[in-house]
Amino acid sequence: MSTKENAAVSQLLALLEARYALRVLWALRDGHAQTFRLLQDSVGGITPNTLNTRIKELREAGIVGHGSDGYSLTLSGQDLLKRLSDLQAFAGKWQLGQARKAAAPVAAAPVAAPATSPASPATPAATPATTAPAPAAAPVPTAAPPADDSHHG
Repeated sequence: MSTKENAAVSQLLALLEARYALRVLWALRDGHAQTFRLLQDSVGGITPNTLNTRIKELREAGIVGHGSDGYSLTLSGQDLLKRLSDLQAFAGKWQLGQARKAAAPVAAAPVAAPATSPASPATPAATPATTAPAPAAAPVPTAAPPADDSHHG
């Protein structure tokens, strides 16, 4: 990869690494424009100030646009999301692997009984602790489709 290509990738990654940037794009992936409030609800947990900042950055980058119906992906933003579309399939497989890894029995070393000496009181033999399997990982959150608020104007 050339220096120019590396710079372009670095610049794009810096934009996408900003807090909530990918979540904003993901919330707009269905192609329907969203008002600021609906977008804030779709992203979840984002403050209005942070959302304003992310929208401004994504608009300046030509990835998000604003029209009479609200915010939506530009053609460039749609192209980016197409290229990231395998993320959902990968996330599902990855999560399943994580859950299997967490549920796999851990090979524990045998627990030795403590030695008793005549100077110390007798100690009962140690019993191996039973290990409960780790809880499965929570499902990957997916944004709910936006409510059809076309009747609201």
